[in-house]
Amino acid sequence: MTESRHKPFRRLLRWALIGLLGWFALGIAAVVLLRFVPPPISAVMAEDWLGAKLRGDSAYALRYRWVAWDRVAPALPLSLVAAEDQRFPQHHGFDFVAIQKALDEADDGERLRGASTISQQVAKNLFLWSGRSFVRKGLEAYFTVLIETLWPKRRILEMYLNIAQFGDGIYGAGAASEAFFRTTPDRLDAQQAALLAAVLPNPLRLKVDKPSSYVMRRVAWIRRQTEALGGASYLSR
Repeated sequence: MTESRHKPFRRLLRWALIGLLGWFALGIAAVVLLRFVPPPISAVMAEDWLGAKLRGDSAYALRYRWVAWDRVAPALPLSLVAAEDQRFPQHHGFDFVAIQKALDEADDGERLRGASTISQQVAKNLFLWSGRSFVRKGLEAYFTVLIETLWPKRRILEMYLNIAQFGDGIYGAGAASEAFFRTTPDRLDAQQAALLAAVLPNPLRLKVDKPSSYVMRRVAWIRRQTEALGGASYLSR
Protein backbone atom coordinates (compact mmCIF):
# COMPACT_ATOMS: atom_id res chain seq x y z
CA MET A 1 0.00 0.00 0.00
CA THR A 2 2.79 2.41 0.95
CA GLU A 3 4.66 1.54 -2.23
CA SER A 4 1.63 2.38 -4.40
CA ARG A 5 1.21 5.74 -2.66
CA HIS A 6 4.81 6.68 -3.51
CA LYS A 7 4.56 5.76 -7.16
CA PRO A 8 2.91 9.04 -8.36
CA PHE A 9 5.52 11.08 -6.48
CA ARG A 10 8.39 9.08 -7.96
CA ARG A 11 6.89 9.38 -11.41
CA LEU A 12 6.57 13.15 -10.98
CA LEU A 13 10.13 13.38 -9.69
CA ARG A 14 11.42 11.36 -12.63
CA TRP A 15 9.65 13.57 -15.16
CA ALA A 16 10.87 16.70 -13.39
CA LEU A 17 14.43 15.40 -13.58
CA ILE A 18 14.04 14.54 -17.26
CA GLY A 19 12.60 18.00 -17.91
CA LEU A 20 15.48 19.67 -16.08
CA LEU A 21 18.09 17.65 -17.97
CA GLY A 22 16.31 18.43 -21.21
CA TRP A 23 16.34 22.15 -20.40
CA PHE A 24 20.08 22.06 -19.71
CA ALA A 25 20.69 20.15 -22.95
CA LEU A 26 18.60 22.67 -24.88
CA GLY A 27 20.61 25.54 -23.37
CA ILE A 28 23.89 23.93 -24.36
CA ALA A 29 22.60 23.27 -27.89
CA ALA A 30 21.45 26.89 -28.24
CA VAL A 31 24.83 28.25 -27.14
CA VAL A 32 26.68 25.91 -29.52
CA LEU A 33 24.42 26.92 -32.42
CA LEU A 34 24.77 30.64 -31.71
CA ARG A 35 28.54 30.37 -31.87
CA PHE A 36 28.10 30.04 -35.64
CA VAL A 37 24.64 31.49 -36.42
CA PRO A 38 23.46 35.07 -35.80
CA PRO A 39 20.39 35.19 -33.53
CA PRO A 40 17.21 36.38 -35.26
CA ILE A 41 16.33 38.24 -32.06
CA SER A 42 17.42 38.37 -28.41
CA ALA A 43 15.30 37.79 -25.32
CA VAL A 44 15.52 41.49 -24.40
CA MET A 45 14.45 42.57 -27.89
CA ALA A 46 11.50 40.18 -27.79
CA GLU A 47 10.50 41.40 -24.32
CA ASP A 48 10.67 45.07 -25.35
CA TRP A 49 8.73 44.45 -28.57
CA LEU A 50 6.03 42.51 -26.74
CA GLY A 51 5.83 45.20 -24.04
CA ALA A 52 5.31 47.89 -26.67
CA LYS A 53 2.55 45.84 -28.31
CA LEU A 54 0.79 45.27 -24.98
CA ARG A 55 0.99 49.01 -24.22
CA GLY A 56 -0.47 49.79 -27.60
CA ASP A 57 2.62 51.79 -28.57
CA SER A 58 2.15 51.96 -32.34
CA ALA A 59 5.20 54.23 -32.72
CA TYR A 60 7.61 51.58 -31.43
CA ALA A 61 9.83 50.05 -34.09
CA LEU A 62 12.39 47.31 -33.47
CA ARG A 63 15.58 48.01 -35.43
CA TYR A 64 18.20 45.29 -35.51
CA ARG A 65 20.60 44.15 -38.22
CA TRP A 66 23.43 41.69 -37.64
CA VAL A 67 26.88 42.86 -38.75
CA ALA A 68 29.85 40.49 -38.96
CA TRP A 69 33.00 41.27 -36.97
CA ASP A 70 35.08 42.18 -40.02
CA ARG A 71 32.49 44.77 -41.07
CA VAL A 72 32.78 46.78 -37.86
CA ALA A 73 35.38 49.49 -37.33
CA PRO A 74 37.92 48.34 -34.70
CA ALA A 75 37.19 51.50 -32.72
CA LEU A 76 33.78 50.22 -31.64
CA PRO A 77 34.64 46.92 -29.89
CA LEU A 78 37.63 48.63 -28.30
CA SER A 79 35.42 51.48 -27.03
CA LEU A 80 32.90 48.99 -25.62
CA VAL A 81 35.62 47.14 -23.74
CA ALA A 82 37.13 50.40 -22.47
CA ALA A 83 33.73 51.58 -21.26
CA GLU A 84 32.23 48.37 -19.90
CA ASP A 85 34.81 45.69 -19.14
CA GLN A 86 38.50 46.52 -19.43
CA ARG A 87 39.60 43.12 -18.16
CA PHE A 88 37.51 41.33 -20.81
CA PRO A 89 40.51 39.67 -22.54
CA GLN A 90 41.82 38.30 -19.21
CA HIS A 91 38.82 37.07 -17.21
CA HIS A 92 36.72 33.95 -17.78
CA GLY A 93 33.29 35.51 -17.54
CA PHE A 94 33.40 36.95 -14.02
CA ASP A 95 35.69 39.83 -13.07
CA PHE A 96 36.39 39.12 -9.41
CA VAL A 97 38.76 42.09 -9.23
CA ALA A 98 35.94 44.45 -10.26
CA ILE A 99 33.49 42.72 -7.91
CA GLN A 100 35.85 43.13 -4.95
CA LYS A 101 36.46 46.78 -5.85
CA ALA A 102 32.71 47.44 -6.00
CA LEU A 103 32.24 45.80 -2.59
CA ASP A 104 35.10 47.83 -1.11
CA GLU A 105 33.58 51.05 -2.42
CA ALA A 106 30.22 50.07 -0.92
CA ASP A 107 31.91 49.43 2.44
CA ASP A 108 33.32 52.97 2.22
CA GLY A 109 29.82 54.37 1.93
CA GLU A 110 29.55 54.66 -1.84
CA ARG A 111 26.58 53.35 -3.82
CA LEU A 112 26.97 49.69 -4.74
CA ARG A 113 27.63 49.65 -8.48
CA GLY A 114 27.31 46.76 -10.87
CA ALA A 115 30.34 44.75 -11.93
CA SER A 116 28.83 42.73 -14.76
CA THR A 117 31.21 41.68 -17.49
CA ILE A 118 30.45 41.80 -21.21
CA SER A 119 30.04 38.01 -21.08
CA GLN A 120 27.39 38.32 -18.36
CA GLN A 121 25.58 41.03 -20.31
CA VAL A 122 25.52 38.84 -23.41
CA ALA A 123 24.12 35.96 -21.34
CA LYS A 124 21.26 37.95 -19.83
CA ASN A 125 20.42 40.01 -22.94
CA LEU A 126 20.45 37.03 -25.27
CA PHE A 127 18.68 34.41 -23.14
CA LEU A 128 16.94 35.96 -20.11
CA TRP A 129 14.24 38.38 -19.02
CA SER A 130 14.62 41.76 -17.33
CA GLY A 131 14.48 42.17 -13.57
CA ARG A 132 16.35 41.01 -10.51
CA SER A 133 15.97 37.68 -8.75
CA PHE A 134 18.15 34.87 -7.45
CA VAL A 135 16.77 32.57 -10.15
CA ARG A 136 17.65 34.98 -12.93
CA LYS A 137 21.10 35.61 -11.47
CA GLY A 138 21.73 31.88 -11.26
CA LEU A 139 20.67 31.37 -14.88
CA GLU A 140 22.85 34.30 -15.90
CA ALA A 141 25.85 32.63 -14.26
CA TYR A 142 25.00 29.32 -15.98
CA PHE A 143 24.82 30.87 -19.45
CA THR A 144 27.93 32.95 -18.78
CA VAL A 145 29.91 29.79 -18.03
CA LEU A 146 28.55 28.13 -21.18
CA ILE A 147 29.38 31.12 -23.36
CA GLU A 148 32.90 31.47 -21.99
CA THR A 149 33.48 27.73 -22.38
CA LEU A 150 32.03 27.27 -25.87
CA TRP A 151 32.73 30.61 -27.60
CA PRO A 152 36.00 32.40 -28.35
CA LYS A 153 36.33 35.90 -26.92
CA ARG A 154 35.87 37.50 -30.32
CA ARG A 155 32.47 35.80 -30.75
CA ILE A 156 31.35 37.07 -27.35
CA LEU A 157 32.29 40.63 -28.25
CA GLU A 158 30.78 40.28 -31.73
CA MET A 159 27.52 39.15 -30.15
CA TYR A 160 27.58 42.01 -27.64
CA LEU A 161 28.07 44.76 -30.20
CA ASN A 162 25.21 43.28 -32.22
CA ILE A 163 22.60 42.89 -29.48
CA ALA A 164 23.43 45.75 -27.11
CA GLN A 165 20.73 48.42 -26.95
CA PHE A 166 21.84 51.89 -28.05
CA GLY A 167 18.47 53.65 -28.09
CA ASP A 168 14.72 53.08 -27.94
CA GLY A 169 14.18 50.06 -30.17
CA ILE A 170 17.70 50.35 -31.58
CA TYR A 171 19.86 47.26 -31.09
CA GLY A 172 23.35 46.56 -32.33
CA ALA A 173 26.00 48.44 -34.26
CA GLY A 174 24.25 48.03 -37.60
CA ALA A 175 21.01 49.75 -36.60
CA ALA A 176 22.76 52.30 -34.36
CA SER A 177 25.24 53.42 -37.02
CA GLU A 178 22.44 54.01 -39.49
CA ALA A 179 20.03 55.63 -37.04
CA PHE A 180 22.46 58.05 -35.39
CA PHE A 181 25.22 58.68 -37.92
CA ARG A 182 23.73 57.72 -41.30
CA THR A 183 26.66 55.43 -41.93
CA THR A 184 27.72 51.81 -41.69
CA PRO A 185 29.60 50.22 -38.75
CA ASP A 186 32.82 49.85 -40.74
CA ARG A 187 32.95 53.65 -41.20
CA LEU A 188 32.52 54.65 -37.57
CA ASP A 189 35.29 56.90 -36.32
CA ALA A 190 36.73 56.90 -32.80
CA GLN A 191 34.45 59.70 -31.60
CA GLN A 192 31.29 58.01 -32.87
CA ALA A 193 32.35 54.67 -31.41
CA ALA A 194 33.02 56.26 -28.02
CA LEU A 195 29.66 58.03 -28.15
CA LEU A 196 27.84 54.73 -28.69
CA ALA A 197 29.75 53.12 -25.83
CA ALA A 198 29.12 56.13 -23.56
CA VAL A 199 25.35 55.62 -23.37
CA LEU A 200 25.68 52.08 -22.01
CA PRO A 201 24.25 50.62 -19.87
CA ASN A 202 21.33 53.10 -19.87
CA PRO A 203 20.58 54.08 -23.48
CA LEU A 204 17.02 55.17 -22.71
CA ARG A 205 18.19 57.92 -20.35
CA LEU A 206 21.53 58.72 -22.00
CA LYS A 207 21.13 59.76 -25.63
CA VAL A 208 23.51 59.27 -28.55
CA ASP A 209 21.75 61.90 -30.67
CA LYS A 210 21.30 64.37 -27.80
CA PRO A 211 24.34 63.81 -25.58
CA SER A 212 24.36 65.53 -22.22
CA SER A 213 27.47 67.06 -20.68
CA TYR A 214 27.82 63.86 -18.65
CA VAL A 215 27.79 61.74 -21.81
CA MET A 216 30.40 63.97 -23.46
CA ARG A 217 32.65 63.72 -20.39
CA ARG A 218 32.25 59.97 -20.58
CA VAL A 219 33.14 60.03 -24.30
CA ALA A 220 36.37 61.86 -23.51
CA TRP A 221 37.16 59.37 -20.74
CA ILE A 222 36.51 56.38 -23.02
CA ARG A 223 38.82 57.79 -25.68
CA ARG A 224 41.58 58.24 -23.11
CA GLN A 225 41.03 54.68 -21.91
CA THR A 226 41.27 53.22 -25.43
CA GLU A 227 44.64 54.92 -25.83
CA ALA A 228 45.81 53.73 -22.43
CA LEU A 229 44.86 50.15 -23.31
CA GLY A 230 47.08 50.35 -26.38
CA GLY A 231 44.52 50.66 -29.16
CA ALA A 232 42.89 47.90 -31.20
CA SER A 233 45.83 45.53 -30.61
CA TYR A 234 44.62 45.15 -27.01
CA LEU A 235 41.80 42.87 -28.19
CA SER A 236 44.09 40.58 -30.16
CA ARG A 237 46.38 39.69 -27.26
